[in-house]
Amino acid sequence: EVHIVESGGGVVQAGSALRLSCTVSGSTFDPAVIGWFRQAPGKEREGVSCISSIDAVGFYADSVKGRFSISNDKAKNTVYLQMNNLKPEDTAVYYCAVDYSGESPGVGYVCRFGANYYAMSGWGKGTLVTVSS
Repeated sequence: EVHIVESGGGVVQAGSALRLSCTVSGSTFDPAVIGWFRQAPGKEREGVSCISSIDAVGFYADSVKGRFSISNDKAKNTVYLQMNNLKPEDTAVYYCAVDYSGESPGVGYVCRFGANYYAMSGWGKGTLVTVSS
């Protein structure tokens, strides 16, 4: 069984930076894709950024391009989400999820649909990010 733990959330002012961590354990196999999703108050959960464990190709939602950066430290079984120039609209609970499917449709598809139509293999409990104006 996969175990996923997120950390790094907090309360910051607009323009500040945070780095979220997602540590994955409990599997002898690397996930095909690891992703960050978020759910803002009153909004549906959406994909933020995802990364392929095979070639490290990343995918970013348009709203975070140029501000967020995803990376994978395989030695630590940890995926990071560096969030720079945070905005109030980034306020949300951020969730880490993994896709272990051998038939993974790819990082872009997983990130676009992992919060909706595509079933991820496992989810963390989330970490809260609050950005004040």
